[in-house]
Amino acid sequence: MTDITLLIVDDHPVVRDGLRGMFAAEGSGFRVLGEAPDGVRGVELALELDPDVVLMDLRMPGGDGVDAIAALARHGARSRVLVLTTYDTDTDTLPAIEAGATGYLLKDAPREELFAAVRAAAEGRTVLSPAVASRLVTAVRAPAAPPADTTLSAREAEILALVARGTANRAIAAELFISEATVKTHLTHIYGKLGVKDRAAAVAAGYDRGILGRF
Repeated sequence: MTDITLLIVDDHPVVRDGLRGMFAAEGSGFRVLGEAPDGVRGVELALELDPDVVLMDLRMPGGDGVDAIAALARHGARSRVLVLTTYDTDTDTLPAIEAGATGYLLKDAPREELFAAVRAAAEGRTVLSPAVASRLVTAVRAPAAPPADTTLSAREAEILALVARGTANRAIAAELFISEATVKTHLTHIYGKLGVKDRAAAVAAGYDRGILGRF
């Protein structure tokens, strides 16, 4: 049976040495092709050495793991990426999986669990530590955030109508007996709700949504 080839990407030399020694053990069925201290070098070596599996840490000076995973995906690399890290927060796990990682394992995983995860990753099967799997399930089940309010207030609609007539901010302020700064604040809110960046686009959106048809 052909050995599964590996590339180890981790910024800690002690960790790299430990993993290399573990996988180099006689009869393990694995062969380490190389090591990299950061994501940038990891991508270079992965493309050069074409390992079956890349063991990827996430937080590394000089190039983090998520960026490296995304880069490998963009290059169409054959290698599967198995994240091996100490971090299991949502801000770490979700971006790594979305970037294209095949699996996500924590560094405190037992040796046999790590070996099994590498074999599974080499076959293209998804491998997640229990803690990470639980987080992903929670994220999927979490209700989507309610959409932001996009309804203009009566005053905002009034200001938009004046803008549509070509009225300048100073004139709008005088007509409504408010300060020019308040007009600008209202316009900022209008732009945000309509998803536009300027007065012309706001007027166009106002007509498109039927807001200005009432005036």
